[in-house]
Amino acid sequence: FFASDPINAAKMVNVFSALTSAFTILFLFWTITHLARKIFAKGKKMDNAKMIAVIASGIVGALTYTFSDSFWFSAVEGEVYATSSFLTAIVFWAILKWENIAHEEHADRWIILIAFLLGLSMGIHLLNLLAIPAVVFVYYFKKYKVTTSGVVKALLISGFILLLFINGIATGIAVVGSWFELLFVNGFGLPYFTGVFIYIILIITLLVFGIRYTIRKKKVLWNTVLLSLTAILIGYSTFSIVVIRSIADPPINENKPDNIFSLVKYLNREQYGDRPLIYGEYYNAPVVNSKEGKPDYVRKDGKYAITSYREKRIFDKRFQSVFPRMYSRDPNHISAYQEWGGNKGVPIRVTNNQGQQEILRKPSFMENMKFFFSYQVGHMYFRYFMWNFSGRQNDEQGHGGILEGNWISGIPFIDNPRIGDQSKIPEIAKKNRTRNVYFMLPFILGILGAVYSYRNGRKDFWIIGLLFVLNGLAIIIYLNQYPFQPRERDYAYVASFYAYAIWVGIGVLYLAKLLEKVAKPIVSAGVAGLVALILVPGIMASENWDDHDRSGRYTARDFAHNYLNSCAPNAIVFTNGDNDTFPLWYAQQVEGIRTDVRVCCLPYMITDWFIDQLKRQSYDSPPVPFTLSHDQYEIGKRDYIPFNVRVENYDASEVVKFIASDDPVTKVGLINGTKLDFVPTRKFTIPVDSAAAVNSGTVPLEDADKIVDKIEWEISSGSMAKSELMILDLIANNNWKRPIYFTALGHRATLGLDKYFRLEGYAY
Repeated sequence: FFASDPINAAKMVNVFSALTSAFTILFLFWTITHLARKIFAKGKKMDNAKMIAVIASGIVGALTYTFSDSFWFSAVEGEVYATSSFLTAIVFWAILKWENIAHEEHADRWIILIAFLLGLSMGIHLLNLLAIPAVVFVYYFKKYKVTTSGVVKALLISGFILLLFINGIATGIAVVGSWFELLFVNGFGLPYFTGVFIYIILIITLLVFGIRYTIRKKKVLWNTVLLSLTAILIGYSTFSIVVIRSIADPPINENKPDNIFSLVKYLNREQYGDRPLIYGEYYNAPVVNSKEGKPDYVRKDGKYAITSYREKRIFDKRFQSVFPRMYSRDPNHISAYQEWGGNKGVPIRVTNNQGQQEILRKPSFMENMKFFFSYQVGHMYFRYFMWNFSGRQNDEQGHGGILEGNWISGIPFIDNPRIGDQSKIPEIAKKNRTRNVYFMLPFILGILGAVYSYRNGRKDFWIIGLLFVLNGLAIIIYLNQYPFQPRERDYAYVASFYAYAIWVGIGVLYLAKLLEKVAKPIVSAGVAGLVALILVPGIMASENWDDHDRSGRYTARDFAHNYLNSCAPNAIVFTNGDNDTFPLWYAQQVEGIRTDVRVCCLPYMITDWFIDQLKRQSYDSPPVPFTLSHDQYEIGKRDYIPFNVRVENYDASEVVKFIASDDPVTKVGLINGTKLDFVPTRKFTIPVDSAAAVNSGTVPLEDADKIVDKIEWEISSGSMAKSELMILDLIANNNWKRPIYFTALGHRATLGLDKYFRLEGYAY
């Protein structure tokens, strides 16, 4: 069905997102009413007044989450976060179901279900695993007498299980599989995938033997452990679709995880780089040395060959610290670090690359922590939290200014000191439909609910608190985000907002108890529920409806349509990143728009797998005419190409041949003995075939008299990246047969050719 009708398939993805969101709300309602009943009744019989209060708490809490800014946004887009919320909700619901029957026979089937759901969730998003500590504490509080040492042990066990999932299962299973594959293919000379299949068979055999043994010996605990591990692996096995799909070689095949080694890199998200967490360097730490890191394996001649080793840089220890938050070496990030954290620093004398002494100012630990609390906690979490439970200024991405993306309350004495006198903002800003205010009512009701939960059901308070903190502050610590994120990141913390919505619901019980001082219990329960319903989810729904209704919003699709139709037939278009690449791929794959155009994502062109894909037919687009072979651009080769001017002016195609040559004359030696390819000139020329340029649609016929005899330009940067080398290769050897476009100017990969650009529609 999907293959025959891709447009309906795309719609079904959004329907699935909406359905999982709806079920998330239902599970949240059940969770709140379950916890509210425990807190409110405390083992006593439920009368009508208590039942009304409990049901009202479930409705108010669930609808608060329903109409919260971040969850609602995730619910109406075809992304992973709606399904991620659903799996978190059902896991938390399942452990409470187990709690109800924990001492009954076969109760542990709920534990096995949770294990399966967690295994399944790893194929959606790893955020779901942060429900594990809450699950462990529900189990501990139900099964054991609570002591200080017991709480510490439960915390350590939950941390161990979390690490086991993240490192032992999510990536560890594939890593061990790569050892088997290397042994059986390289060691024993067997075909590709032999080691992986033997590894899978061995795992299944050991699990079957272990389960049968524990049944025979009546070892209930170990039987449950092994059944849970089996369920986890069954859920996790959905990742096999990634490899199967990659082997099929579809037009969109990111990272090409078609073997165990590329799958490990895919699972480790290595394309996003590394960041220090517990101990590491600050942004201006001098590199004092480097050593070989992990090897990169590729399939070659029936074996796995090492093409390169990833460099592991060693930094000056004086510039390292525990809990480093200011680590990115991007100049824009550094200026923002100093703006958020301070730039006084600690002066340290160092010897630079030229052998000269200079003073560098290492960020102090207090500046480091100031950045952590002001930016990472305040700007990148608390701001999002208040969007959902207080109000939102607008949907402009904020980087710390007072005009974009701040949280607001609608209460002047709270808002004015932070973001200026709100009575003086223009009418157009006041009428902006993305300006939403809730007067902090959801936030206040959640605080009341947390206090009531703490006073009347302390165990449940700590369980909800764990879910709240681990899906909020703990994620902030783990992500260690740098400034100027490419987009707002509130979607990452929806499980934290989910936990807070539980407290919002329990806040209704607090109001009901308060009103019992002036009215009968049944009246106070009804009034508390009705007032909370109107003033919290009611206001949130009315404020958010206009900017969260996405019907008729086709901006991304229409931009893609316009980009593609700006191009001449059979064109090649270079895009700058996710936002101007994925809509184009969608338009081609789903709606069949301009499938003759080849979309080349510039950030991906530093990878051999993407260049390989460009050299193949895609839809109706022939291969991109690169002249370099795979061996010349494979991973680890020509990633960094410095300029070393030897000639004044050179034909671009000859420069490409020079860089691609293996002749020692074309290499330059570094101090550490490494030999690098280099660019021998800064000035390039390409002859112009005017007839071919007109015939291909690169130049309209009416402008033929403006065509120059040759293109001449200069590159002023200090080095050339692999992506720029491939663009130079294409332009130099395309022979004017295919028009070449760029979706935006200002990107370094335009190679300084801007003066030869012309704007046609949306593309240059």
